[in-house]
Amino acid sequence: MQKDFLRKLGLKTKNAGTWTGQEHLTGSARSLHSHSPVDGEHIGSVTVTTREQYEQVISSAEAAFRIWREMPAPKRGEIVRQYGEVLRQYKDPLGRLVSYEMGKSLQEGFGEVQEMIDICDFAVGLSRQLYGLTMHSERPGHRMYEQWHPLGIVGIISAFNFPVAVWSWNACIAWVCGDVCVWKPSEKTPLCAIACQNLFQKVLKANNLPEGISCIINGDYKVGEYMTKDSRVPLVSATGSTRMGKIVGRTVAERLGRSLLELGGNNAIIITPSADMKVVLTGAVFGAVGTAGQRCTSTRRLIIHESVYEQAKTALAGAYAQLRIGDPLDPNNHVGPLIDTQAVENYLHAISEIKKAGGKMVVDGGVLSGAGYESGCYVKPCIAEAQNDWAIVQHETFAPVLYLLKYKTIEEAIALQNGVPQGLSSAIMTNNLREAERFLSAAGSDCGIANVNIGTSGAEIGGAFGGEKETGGGRESGSDSWKAYMRRQTNTINYSETVPLAQGIKFDL
Repeated sequence: MQKDFLRKLGLKTKNAGTWTGQEHLTGSARSLHSHSPVDGEHIGSVTVTTREQYEQVISSAEAAFRIWREMPAPKRGEIVRQYGEVLRQYKDPLGRLVSYEMGKSLQEGFGEVQEMIDICDFAVGLSRQLYGLTMHSERPGHRMYEQWHPLGIVGIISAFNFPVAVWSWNACIAWVCGDVCVWKPSEKTPLCAIACQNLFQKVLKANNLPEGISCIINGDYKVGEYMTKDSRVPLVSATGSTRMGKIVGRTVAERLGRSLLELGGNNAIIITPSADMKVVLTGAVFGAVGTAGQRCTSTRRLIIHESVYEQAKTALAGAYAQLRIGDPLDPNNHVGPLIDTQAVENYLHAISEIKKAGGKMVVDGGVLSGAGYESGCYVKPCIAEAQNDWAIVQHETFAPVLYLLKYKTIEEAIALQNGVPQGLSSAIMTNNLREAERFLSAAGSDCGIANVNIGTSGAEIGGAFGGEKETGGGRESGSDSWKAYMRRQTNTINYSETVPLAQGIKFDL
């Protein structure tokens, strides 16, 4: 199938060859094939990075770092600013590629590229705000301060559901901090990474900068292990499942490296008696079915007060009946496909487990077939009444499966919200100030993100993004998340003619 946006991004159609993202590397004997969940078509292939190629990439990154770290931070910010301008020029074709290769709606594809543009803008401003502190010394004639230096190579492992935005959260911040990046994208969405690499290399070439500032490696988890086990990569930022994150965290910790983990979510919205039902429907339905339920911030559970339970259930069922499922590049559709048939199997398994546990389906699920659904990846978003302690509810299913839970008191609701292993995003729908403030208090939500009268999904880049418990504890994007990409150094300067020791210690010669 001819796709004009592929040509605009420098990616030819199928059977036209393979790409590495670093074309000077010698070819690999193996290729990774990308098929669209939209129509099942083969989009293109990329070469799988060999061990020898990985060594070339790391050598290139190390050499680039020695140059990049000497460039003043505002000058590095200027390079990121130029990348933001390139992304503005290519927002349409890149957004279409995201939608086609991953399967999310076209509006979400455009939104993901806009998120990249936004983080570029944020990083440009940050490049002049990498502040340290000054402090008073207890010793006369001394000055103390702290400063921040770049770490070196930052390894980035990204997931298929946000094939470009989450990489940019890490890369743009790391670049202005003086780091260079090696990216292992999901093997399910490799062409998105190639496109981003091509666009950034345009900026590097125009500024006569080494391409090692941004590199990619392609393949499965075995290629990712090259980075996680490599002491030349001081920080590995990994986004994905909790299972994967535990392996990455353990492997990096064994060599005393740093890991920044953004893992699974099991996010809930509490719906109180005073909640505005129009707000509830918009926040809950988008949170549950946006990206076909394949966001780490997707709404998995609705915890509804018993007095409005039936009202909310009826309204949700009515809203689900209006959902249009189909080709995500058609802007009239709300929901696209799951990423692949394995995801469909996981979805069907969840429904089976709900029924085995005694759950009642409010909106039935199922796999769609026929014209327009030939890829086998389209499913019906479904709703089930469930109990919070069921194993399937405690588990994150990356699909549009929504559980309804009932509560009596706000304390019970918060306990249900917190009563899962994950701790990423949470929300409460209420017009009661006391309930809202209790939810946001130390005795309230235990998640890294807690919202009032908006859903669990759709974070802005200005705030630090991440969660607690099995979500990994990492923070990316805004606020002071930049500190994860730098090393802190405390400096003491003695401008006196004596050498007094701290704590009043005497050591006379």
